[in-house]
Amino acid sequence: MKHALIIGSGISGMVCAVRCAQLGVHVTMVSPFPSERSQSVMAAGGINAVLSGEEAGDSVACHIEDTLKGGCELGGKNAVKGLCEHGGEILHWLESIGTVFSVDEKGRPLRRAFGGQSHKRTYYCGASTGKQIVSALVMEVRRFEAAGLIERRLWCCFHSALIRDGICYGAMLFDEAHGGLEAVCADALVIATGGQNALFGKTTGSTQCDGYAAGKLFMQGAELKNLEFIQYHPTTMETPQKRMLISEAVRGEGGRLFQRRDGQNVYFMEDKYGPGGNLMTRDIVSREIDALGGMVYLDISFLDRTVIDERLPEVRDICAKYGGIDVSREPIPVMPSVHFFMGGLAVGLKHETNIHNLFAVGECASMYHGANRIGGNSLLAAIYSGNVAADEIAGRSGCRFHPDFEGDLEREKKLLARNMDTQSQFPVMYIRDMLAETMQKRLGIVRSGENLEQGLADIDYYLSIAERIRYDSSVMPYFNYSLTAILTLARATITCALSRRESRGAHYRSDFPQTEEAYQSATIIAYDGGGYNVRFDREQSYES
Repeated sequence: MKHALIIGSGISGMVCAVRCAQLGVHVTMVSPFPSERSQSVMAAGGINAVLSGEEAGDSVACHIEDTLKGGCELGGKNAVKGLCEHGGEILHWLESIGTVFSVDEKGRPLRRAFGGQSHKRTYYCGASTGKQIVSALVMEVRRFEAAGLIERRLWCCFHSALIRDGICYGAMLFDEAHGGLEAVCADALVIATGGQNALFGKTTGSTQCDGYAAGKLFMQGAELKNLEFIQYHPTTMETPQKRMLISEAVRGEGGRLFQRRDGQNVYFMEDKYGPGGNLMTRDIVSREIDALGGMVYLDISFLDRTVIDERLPEVRDICAKYGGIDVSREPIPVMPSVHFFMGGLAVGLKHETNIHNLFAVGECASMYHGANRIGGNSLLAAIYSGNVAADEIAGRSGCRFHPDFEGDLEREKKLLARNMDTQSQFPVMYIRDMLAETMQKRLGIVRSGENLEQGLADIDYYLSIAERIRYDSSVMPYFNYSLTAILTLARATITCALSRRESRGAHYRSDFPQTEEAYQSATIIAYDGGGYNVRFDREQSYES
């Protein structure tokens, strides 16, 4: 029986595991925490699909067009076509496994408007769609666990891939319970580790998603794509721990953005873009807010209280708990925050990287969203990509033999032990905090060459001391060994942003404010002996 090793247990990882199991592939699913603690539960707004008999004038072709346009024509056309064509099938499958969508008085699933879309096609479960999907998938995974087709490895982290001559044979895993490394061979390794939130410190996402896997695989030869395209969500609320997402669903239900000027409410998005201004794409709304100083208000106090209670209960509760705000009576102070990463591991149509048998799915894979993701497409892409990768894995013949990785394992064990004995002035977590400050400052909503060059200089300094700093015994060993790969990923991200000398989608350069035809290509970066080699690949953006 073939064996797939899946790193990550959010929606994309669980979907891939379930589909593999359905097709007779044995799965080992690795994660440091249960699925209920994955970032996927935070996905609030909904999932896109076009169903027959819904809004007049909408079609799969319209969904494809909106997705490509929202991504500034950098999303792979063939990939986007497959994604959108499977939306209805995916929605029906989610219902069949127990996802409870919001419905009207006749029992029909409700839809809401989301930014960048020409029609209402976002189906939702209140404002907790991700949580509902995770709950349904957990039960599906347990069903296949009981059948012996899926094995969960909790409290376990990815360390590195097992690669020989451009072929992946599995991964080294770090077991937090025993503090040891283990080599696990498999016919396919699937990375489903989400975005790179921890690079930026406080974001709307989970700091469990730190980009380490992408950074380590980059250092091992995997190419990365479109790292400079980082989506700032325009409406988040500041708290001491993180930025709480105020879902786009709020604006989809009629919420209005305004700024207070001279005692008056100025509805700046509507004034500039017309009645649909509040639902412009996230990059546009974020830049408008940033130009006004970075903090404005979002108002739904005029909505019927029933609409708020039935369609936006989570938003109501978040505002009350973390801000002491009664949204039925007062506006919500909001500001943009890092939210989603369009860039990640470069994959082809089957979600395989440039390393044979190494796959990536979900947010850590760059494929569908181009320069900017439209609302409602992230959950769709997570599920679709998990299915595509599983189908490809199941359709292949398994590895006939696995090389001996015992020497690699012993070498990594010694390196890990040596690092724990290193002493210096600064602990690991201090450097990670400094990195987050650098990334927030240098890779903001509006960038410049000067700022990006300074970011490179900062990260080069962090990298120069990464092997000499104090490894803190008060934190998990994972945080210690992951530092260099995280710093390398951060440097690759800024290198991509510096190389793209134009403004497009979520990447805006004040020194190059125009969109240039010469850059209508995917940004591909490779790591070669410490070098960061960037190329612009038109085929990756058009034909994928």
